[in-house]
Amino acid sequence: MTHEEQRLWLIKQLQKDDSQLSDYRIPKDEQGQKDLLRGLMNIWLPKELDEEFLKIQDEYLTEENRRVGIVDIEDLEPLGCDNRLYLWQGDMTTLRVDAITNPANSALLGCFRILHNCADNCIHSKAGLALRYRCNSIMQAQGHEEATGQAKITPAYNLPCKYVLHTVGPIVQGPLQNKHEELLASCYRSCLELADENGVKSLAFCCISTGVFMFPNERAAEIAVSTVCKYYEETGSQIKVIFNVYKDEDLDIYSRILFVGDTDKNNKKYRESKL
Repeated sequence: MTHEEQRLWLIKQLQKDDSQLSDYRIPKDEQGQKDLLRGLMNIWLPKELDEEFLKIQDEYLTEENRRVGIVDIEDLEPLGCDNRLYLWQGDMTTLRVDAITNPANSALLGCFRILHNCADNCIHSKAGLALRYRCNSIMQAQGHEEATGQAKITPAYNLPCKYVLHTVGPIVQGPLQNKHEELLASCYRSCLELADENGVKSLAFCCISTGVFMFPNERAAEIAVSTVCKYYEETGSQIKVIFNVYKDEDLDIYSRILFVGDTDKNNKKYRESKL
């Protein structure tokens, strides 16, 4: 199959399931088809997947991710204050590191909102349906929703990283409280501990709990940096940590906290990957 034929085949296979997109007419244009495929993946209910589907899906997604561009941690510059720390602005799903973090919800199954642009949705869309199936198996065995501040590890499947660390951050409704700060710190600590337990040598943190979870960006960044630095001091861990930001606002905040004067070297690699 060609790449386009793979996309159409996957759409038709997923439309066999009963959903609001089952009878949706397949668009003629490439982007419309990509959106429909992603939408079908977003609302897919976990079940056993046959080998043919997984083979074609994996080939398709691997090529899609390659075309977007991959940024290797080896091409990034660590911060002058600590060669274990990095600051990088870009799409976390393009990073070739040992692990990335997923700011998950308590169901731990990904975002079921069609084409929602949250990190949870993007990670599951690019990793493939095996990730949701694996998460569902973990949650079925656990028997209850994931607690805020904890973390689970899974393979990354079709992403360029090796693992995904799923953590549920606190939702801030109303004034920020000490319990919110403690739970956010626990997210970072849990991910670091789980990473070290599994031999992860490099880990990219997104801005956990900011955005739709409404944790104030600056305070979230302060907690992220202080928690990582405290973990280094207490454990002597050599794990490399990338503070991955997407918005300019967060880049400015982390730059101030980390005393970064110029992030052009790292961001240049991301911009070049988009050309």
